[in-house]
Amino acid sequence: MNRYERLNAVLELLAERGRIEVEDIAAELDVSGATVRRDLDHLAGQHLLTRTRGGAVAHAVAYDLPLRYKTVRRSGEKQRIGRAAASRVSRGEVVGMNGGTTTTEVARALMTSAEVGGAEGDGLITVVTNALNIANELAVRPQVKLVVTGGVARPQSYELMSPLAGKILSGLSLDVTFLGVDAIDPDAGVSAHHEGDADINRLLAERARRVIVVADSSKIGERAFVSICATAVVDVLVTDTEAPPEAVRRFRERGVEVVQV
Repeated sequence: MNRYERLNAVLELLAERGRIEVEDIAAELDVSGATVRRDLDHLAGQHLLTRTRGGAVAHAVAYDLPLRYKTVRRSGEKQRIGRAAASRVSRGEVVGMNGGTTTTEVARALMTSAEVGGAEGDGLITVVTNALNIANELAVRPQVKLVVTGGVARPQSYELMSPLAGKILSGLSLDVTFLGVDAIDPDAGVSAHHEGDADINRLLAERARRVIVVADSSKIGERAFVSICATAVVDVLVTDTEAPPEAVRRFRERGVEVVQV
């Protein structure tokens, strides 16, 4: 387990329990107490937890893992999902993307795809995004015409939101939107933990001719706090081979094309 994986594990345990002790974490992660204390001090320095004598407690505010710690979770699955999703984009298309680790992999795969990434010329595709990290990676790519929505940055996800972002999106037409989501269920549809995320994601879906949800199997059959859109809005779901077979069957019954990689 590398350092980022360890930090991620510590944060997840803290989110689950509310309080953790150095000795318990050292035993569960099979590392020394000194290593755990250094990790807790590091996370406390980033205001992600509060140190206590012998451990740490979660902050009283709503708890969410910053994107940089989520990147290590299911990274192989997300890369495969990203490549499969990116293969559905053709030159000349206008592509919408929200933030998140899986959509970031879609953006990276687009830049190495035979259809887009390997070609010469300016503006082969247009990407519209509210994600600062995705915009940062695509801004230097001459084959991409990049449109950033504007808005107020949310530190946990690097996403821009607020009515400012909505005003930009309301005037655009997209060929395809890639949505990274917190949960997707055949009955409940697509949902997010944060209401601001849900508002922007809903607009991205509404402005697109095709909606492709990219989600690893941990999100399948789950429900989150705020609805983004109904299952009927989703054209394609790209996930991994560990997705629950019953949920996959029910998505297909509802007309969603399910791609497992």
